[in-house]
Order: sequence, then structure tokens, then C-alpha cells
Amino acid sequence: MTTYSPQLQRFFYSHYFSGGLRQAVGVLLPALILAGIFQMHAIGMITAIGAACVAILDQPGGPRRYGTNGMMAAILLGSLTAVVTGLASSHSLLIWLVVPLLCFVFSMFTVFGKQGGLLGFACLLIMALTMREPLAPHEVLQHTAYSFLGGVFYFIYSLAAHRLLWHREEQQVLSVALFATAEYMAARSRFYDVNTDLENSYRLLIHAQSNMTEKHQAARDTILRELPKIHTRADRLHTTSLNVFIDMVALLDSLVATHTDYATLRRSLPDSDALIFARDALKKLSANVEHIALNIARDKRVRERNSVKAELRAFEYELETYRRDGIVERDPEIYALLVQVLRRLRNATRLVDRMATHTSGTSDAGLVDTRLDKSLDRFLARKKWRLGMLTSNLRLDSSHFRYASRVAIAALLAMSVSALWPYLGTLERMAPGLSAHSYWIVLTVLIVMKPGFALTRQRNGWRLAGTLIGCALALALFGVTQNSNIYLAVLVVCCVLGYSLLQLNFMAAAIFNTVFVLLVFHFLSPNSNAVIGERLADTFIGCGLALLCSYILPWWEHRYMGSLARAAKKANQEFFQAGLRYAELSRAQAAAQAGGQADAQVLDAEQQEAELAWRVARKNMHIAFSNFASAFYRMMDEPIKRQANVPELNNLLIQNHVLASQITSAMPVLASLPAVPEGIQKSLDSVGLYLNDQDANPPASIETEGELATLAYPLRQMVKASQLIRQEMRGLDTP
Repeated sequence: MTTYSPQLQRFFYSHYFSGGLRQAVGVLLPALILAGIFQMHAIGMITAIGAACVAILDQPGGPRRYGTNGMMAAILLGSLTAVVTGLASSHSLLIWLVVPLLCFVFSMFTVFGKQGGLLGFACLLIMALTMREPLAPHEVLQHTAYSFLGGVFYFIYSLAAHRLLWHREEQQVLSVALFATAEYMAARSRFYDVNTDLENSYRLLIHAQSNMTEKHQAARDTILRELPKIHTRADRLHTTSLNVFIDMVALLDSLVATHTDYATLRRSLPDSDALIFARDALKKLSANVEHIALNIARDKRVRERNSVKAELRAFEYELETYRRDGIVERDPEIYALLVQVLRRLRNATRLVDRMATHTSGTSDAGLVDTRLDKSLDRFLARKKWRLGMLTSNLRLDSSHFRYASRVAIAALLAMSVSALWPYLGTLERMAPGLSAHSYWIVLTVLIVMKPGFALTRQRNGWRLAGTLIGCALALALFGVTQNSNIYLAVLVVCCVLGYSLLQLNFMAAAIFNTVFVLLVFHFLSPNSNAVIGERLADTFIGCGLALLCSYILPWWEHRYMGSLARAAKKANQEFFQAGLRYAELSRAQAAAQAGGQADAQVLDAEQQEAELAWRVARKNMHIAFSNFASAFYRMMDEPIKRQANVPELNNLLIQNHVLASQITSAMPVLASLPAVPEGIQKSLDSVGLYLNDQDANPPASIETEGELATLAYPLRQMVKASQLIRQEMRGLDTP
């Protein structure tokens, strides 16, 4: 029986912790060997700096191809940065030109996305740590060589670690995606609880979906890079991960397709036990997915899980009771909705059970979906870096240009404060050694400043709180013991946790990184604790400058919202059109097979291609919606006077979510019909016209006989959502 909480298990078995451990070992090992064995303290420090620069690109959860290319770029650009900064460091005027210029250039790397931003920051880290003291020309070459060797060491070490632990990385990335899926399921279960607020439930659901989309894409890029051939043990291990991933995506589709008008359900069935059973079933399934995720992260089989048979049977009983009471004649749409919810819950249960079965890793297990070899490339994220992306953003209306300008100005101000510090009298006496560590202020500015105003302000608070707590902990440690072995052990632990928590909890990472840095300086200068006060002073100054400069050429999120809303609508439109194509070819294929036509094989190939295109469009829709939702909630963290069109954007979020859910629900039913009745076709045409910003005249009623009843509600919601999307988009476009 475990004695620590599931959250701690989740952290220590995650790729965040293993990645932090990998990064910490790769950074500390050359320094410990050179300093501890050969007494080459200065060289050990420089090689550690070079390794730390490359380690920034070795982020847990990312595709290995991007990580490898990024580390190679960091070695080359980092070495070039060290040369340029080192040569300028001995020239009192030249350094004032070089540092802001490098800050501007490398901050512009954010145009290349997350990897570009990490590469730019890695080079700026090298710059800040190289400018800490003037270097003679021959020292510059030595410094660069040692830094380069540190980077090369980390690169080789990282490649070896990834090669040996590739399956654990797959499992850990997959488990993170499963945990996010479980959180999404728990958020969706709230809709069946009549005591929860619907608007708040929507907000939580959209947050959970945005986070889940990001984690699913990371798992997709890691697991779908190549297909196993089922010949070796490694292939069988990869097959297990791939099968769990396929069923996880299928589970998401099943959940998305169960979206319904919860307000209507609550009004029609306010005291219904059926809603309670649906809520409890989803909560149990969410707990099962969490259990599967934890066992995958621990490389264990799933031996037991919660059963939802009782909830499903109780739901069936309630449904039968409603049927006997005449709900089919009185309110056929509500009955059809309840039937659909039951079917989706059964399907979700089947998928969760199958995911648990996959963890057994049976030797004869094959791929759940054998068609992936034809579609693999289209599901992966592809990013190309072009010089034109940089040059085309060298304009004042570019958010990247404005961010780079802010960073350059903030770095210039940080250097100015450091230069003027010795002349500030009282302040100099409070922190007499600050000018010796002036690069700390520049480094703080680089760490805190982010492209978005809200994120910069948020990181400011976290950085200040983390530094304050870290300094207090370091001071307490120095007062409690003078044992160097304890200091070294704490240093290693803090380095590991500092790297591990960077993506999870920035303030906690700041605490451990502060203790780590102070311990490093204590080893270099063991007779003084003045560095603690200097660390506090530089952090307060750097955070103050970063906050001040965040108001220079600001780029508020509301400027992005129109384009992101249009992208979300376009992605939904393409998802809708791809679904119609898939349904049309499915009907043609079924007719050809039934009639024994010669072109049945051709239609079969076209139908499979259309289904794959629909699945790719669905993935793109989730990503576009996630980008839209993330930007909207970032805007809500900004000053109120900088927010715009909040009601319209909030409604667009909800209606895009409703539309996507109903498309997912309706298309498989449309694909199974022998023909599309006239009323249903007119409704589909109306949805297409509304999404094209054209007038439409949807029918007042549609066919509801037999299986067609399951289409009535989704189609009505699709028409309503597309009409509202058109209306709100027009409101956004109106100045």
C-alpha cells in the first residue's frame, strides 16, 4: 500500500521528473567531475553553463526530432553567442550595443514557436553568463571551447539516455495525455449534476479540453513517429503504447459526441436519477482512466478498476421507466438524447476496459487500427523554419517585434542600473556586492519577460515569491549545518526539482533554483552569506524592470482574438465538409457492395481516404479551438480596459464547441443511412451556408422516423450554433 498521495506518484513517475533528472545529471556531471576530481572549478562551471544551454532544448514530452535539431542549433548558436559576447565584454561601449542587439535578435526567435523561443532563451542564457566579467581575446576562445564541449557532452549524453529509455518516455508522455483525458471526463460529468452552475461548468470544460488537446498532440508526436512491425520486443512494446493511444482518441470522440443541451435536460428531468447515474458513471470512468495512466507511468499492468455496470443498468432501468410512461410520444427528442447518452457511455466503458487490457502487453497483440500506415504523416505536427518568417515580422504591428523590442529595452535598463549602482550611496551600502553580479538583473529580466502581458505579470509574482522563499530556506540551511556533504546533496536535489517543476509550477521551480544557485556560490565563497541579499536585490530590481517594460509597445490579446476566432470557425467548417464527404462516400460504398458493382473496391479506397481526412480535420479543429480558448483566457487575465468583445468571444467559444460536438455525433449516423431525407439535407445545407456567412432558410421540422430521431437534436443544434457563430463573427468584424 502506498504511503504517499496519488499526486506525488503522478509527479515522480511522470516525464517531468524523469526529464528533470536527466537534465540535472547532464548539467552537473561535467562540473562535478572537473571540479571534484581534477580541481578545475572554473572550467567545470563553464562546461556546466554550456550543458545547461543545450539542456533547455531537451524538454520532456516533445518530439525527439525537434529536440535533437534544437540541441544541435543550441550548440552552434550558443558558441557563436559566447564568442560575440566574450569579445565585447572587454569593451565598455561595445557591450552596450551587443547585449541589446542579441536580446532583440534571439527574442525574435519566438516567431518559430515554442522551440524557437527555447532556442532564443538558451542563447540569451549563454550571453548573460558570459558577460559577468570582462574576457581577454585568448580567454574568449578558451571560454567558448569549454562551453562548446559542455554542450557536446550533454548532446551525446541526452541521445544515449533517450535511446535507452525510449519506451519509458513513450509511456510517460502517454500517461500525461491520459491524465488530461481523465480530467476532461471529470469536467464533463459536472453537466449531469443539477446542482452545478452550467456557465462555470463550461469554463472548466473548455480549460480541460484546451489542456487535453496540447497533451494529446505531444503524445501523438511522440508515439506516431513510426509504426511497429511486430517482429521484436521493442515493436511489441510500441504496439501497446500505440493501441492505448488509439483507444484514448476514440474515447475522446465518444465523449465529445455526447454533448447535449444540458439546460433542456435539467428543465425536462430536474429530479431524474438518470442524470445522476450518468454523472456517476463518468466519474468512475474518469477514475479508471487515471488508474490506467498511473499504471502505464509505473510500467505496471492494470489489475483492478471500478465497474460501471451498476450505473449503466440503473440508467437502462430509468430509461425503460420513462418509455413506459410515454416519453417516446410526449418528448421523442429527449428520449433519443437519453438513448444516445447510454450508447456513448457503453462505448466509453468498452474503450476504457480495452485500454486496461492493452497494458497486459500480450505477445500476439496487433494494432487496433491497421490503416495508420496510410495516414501517419498527416497526424503529426510539422514545423519549418524560414528566414522569411523573421524578416516579415520586422514591423511595428508584429507582436514578435514588439516583444523583442521590450526585452532589448529592459536589458539596456538592467545594465544601466548595474552601472549606476556603485554611485547610489545608501543602496550600494545595502547590497555592496550587487555590481559584481550585475548580470543577475539581466538574467532575471530574460527569465520573467514573456510575449504576453498577463504571463509576464504572473511570472513576476511567482519569481519574487520563489526567490524570497528560496533565500530564506538557504539562510536557514546555512544556519543549521556547516556540513559540505549535506550542502552537496541538497544542491543536487534542488537542481533536479528545479528542472522537473519548471513546466508544472514556476514558483516552486524558482524556490529550488534559488537554493541551488546560492549553494553553488557558497561552495565558491564559503565564508560569506552576502550573496543571499544580493540575489534578493537583483531579483526585485529585475522583476520591477520587467513589469515596467511590459507596458512598452504592449500587445494585448484582444488583437489576436478575431483571427483566432476565424481560424476556429474555419477549422469547424472544414471538419463539417470533411464529415459530409465521408458520410456521402460511406453511403455510396454500402450501395455498391449491396449491388455487387465493379467499382466497389475503388469506392472502398475513397471512403477510407475520406474517413482519414475527417479524422485529420477533427484533430485540426481541436487544435484551433484550443488556441482560441487559451488566448481568450489569457485576455481575461489582462486589465479590464484591455479586454474587448468578451460576451461575443465567450459565446463563440461555446457555440464552436457545440457545433464540433454535434458534427462528431451526427456524421456516423449520416454515414449509416441508405439515403438522406429532404428535410435533413436542407438542414445540412443551412449549416454550410451559415458557416460561409450566407443567408439560409432551415426547415421548421425534419424527418424523425426510426433511427432518424437520433439526428433531430444534433442537426437542430448544428443549425442554431452555426447561425449564432455567423451572428457573433459579424459583431467581431464590426468596428
